Amino acid sequence: MGPGFRRDDRGAPAVRLALSGQLAAVRSVLPLLWPENAPEARLRVVAALGCLGLAKLANVYIPMFFKGAVDALGVVPPAVIAVPLGFLLAYGIARVLAQLMGELRDAVFAKVAQAAVQRIALDAFRHLHGLSLRFHLDRRTGGLTRSIERGAEGIEFLLSFVLFNILPTILEILLVAGILWSFYDWRFAAVTLATIGAYIWFTLTVTEWRIKFRRAMNESETDAYNKAVDSLLNYETVKYFGNEEHEARRYGAALETYGVAAVRSKTSLSVLNVGQSVVIAIGVVLMMLMAAQGVARGVMTVGDFVLVNAYLIQLYLPLNFLGTVYREIRQSLIDMEALFELMRAGIEVEDRPGAPALALTQGEVEFDAVDFQYDPRRPILEGVGFRVGPGRAVAIVGPSGSGKTTIGRLLFRFYDVTGGAIRIDGQDISEVRQDSLRAAIGVVPQDTVLFNDTIYYNIAYGRPDASRAEIEEAARIARIHDFVRSLPDGYDTMVGERGLKLSGGEKQRVAIARTLLKKPAILLFDEATSALDTRTEKEIQASLTELAKGHTTLIIAHRLSTVIHADEILVLEAGRVVERGRHADLLAAGGVYASMWRRQQEAARAESVALPAADG
Repeated sequence: MGPGFRRDDRGAPAVRLALSGQLAAVRSVLPLLWPENAPEARLRVVAALGCLGLAKLANVYIPMFFKGAVDALGVVPPAVIAVPLGFLLAYGIARVLAQLMGELRDAVFAKVAQAAVQRIALDAFRHLHGLSLRFHLDRRTGGLTRSIERGAEGIEFLLSFVLFNILPTILEILLVAGILWSFYDWRFAAVTLATIGAYIWFTLTVTEWRIKFRRAMNESETDAYNKAVDSLLNYETVKYFGNEEHEARRYGAALETYGVAAVRSKTSLSVLNVGQSVVIAIGVVLMMLMAAQGVARGVMTVGDFVLVNAYLIQLYLPLNFLGTVYREIRQSLIDMEALFELMRAGIEVEDRPGAPALALTQGEVEFDAVDFQYDPRRPILEGVGFRVGPGRAVAIVGPSGSGKTTIGRLLFRFYDVTGGAIRIDGQDISEVRQDSLRAAIGVVPQDTVLFNDTIYYNIAYGRPDASRAEIEEAARIARIHDFVRSLPDGYDTMVGERGLKLSGGEKQRVAIARTLLKKPAILLFDEATSALDTRTEKEIQASLTELAKGHTTLIIAHRLSTVIHADEILVLEAGRVVERGRHADLLAAGGVYASMWRRQQEAARAESVALPAADG
């Protein structure tokens, strides 16, 4: 029992698993063809199938009318020439009818296919927003969006092409074989089926062989594209180091690899095309030989000779692109499987059935002996407990990795606690609806990411139904209204991708205005000024202080100078609260907080000395 056997043995379950996944994807799509509570869609499906039936019926009759015309033309005397005209007219009408029914079928079914694609894409989009933060921290955004896009395209292709091309072609083959058998001889049906069977077998076999060349071509093309884009995005770096030729060599090598793969793909395509032609030619010659013998014996007419040839050629035409279709079907199944696998991803944080909305009264926040870990082997928070009274501000400080940011994520219920409880106005947040919980909390994060839209849109995102007056008032309180009005396009100014056209301070002011517009009862400042320079930090801090008035506020901070006015300061270390109290009391205690304060003050003094020296 050699290595080859073991490799196959290991591979078989993987193949079966892949096939079962693809079949499951197909089963998930089938109900979309007959959607519930959608009488119009069902009517369209029936109408499309009716058009399909008429188109195939017309296709079957086209060679018969052609045969009638040919036979009539051989009749003497020429006085009966009106008969072939009738056949030719019927032939023309049948061809137009087949084309018309085919186009009408596509037009009628297009709305059903698009509705199915939109439904799947929207369901996937909603599902992604329902997944946990843990999933989104691990994901690649581009890969997810491509999975949705490719999966939706695969569904549309499978619904339209397989339903209205592959299955009807099989039906037409069987109809033609039956007609040839009943009209002439079983041998005509046998040759037809054998020719089409050999054609399909050859096409699928060669296409399977070609896939590796096509895949290599696609991968090398992607590599060349990535190298070109990466080089152009880093244009300045290339210039700094004078590496234009180095980049050209890298891109050229990628293009050369693509060229080799493209030649192989093209050559293998020629092999496929020639082989398909040989198979069809053999079938046509055999059919013509048998028909010619029938004509010679007087049991068949010239029209019959034309008929059998026309049927085989007519069946060949829809199979002409079978290789491409087969590859597309395979890829569609893979893409659909990836999409449905994404849809099967479990939602980590879910509302319990019948969960009530959060009933806000005062906005009091309480962490009661909270434990949490992302991985059971590494605890993040242990026994964390504190209370933020209505209208008061509590700050949480500590070194990197102490669990500060995790507290904010737990309050927003991106994760559920593994021990203890978090309560708002006495209600366990795991027992209320997530939408009502998040509506009660406003967040100003460290890294404010804006949508690639206008300043107006980004502020209005806090409450999309707010009036323009409310949006401008929020901007005034956030001290950004005058700046926005000074811009050529005012509130219609585009902020760029992730808000890159605005400075850090400007982005934070937009974030503050957005949070003001939301009108939350509880505020969470998650290191909201740590990425700003000292001067901008002081300006933003004044805005944050104004925003926090009358709100229950939780401040997560790295710079201790931003929390000295907090009603209580908690010091986290390794997931535990090691100190708590007001700023002056913690300094007097001479513990962890006092040590952090001294280091930051020394760093600030060193920076203030270094800056004038650098300017000089």
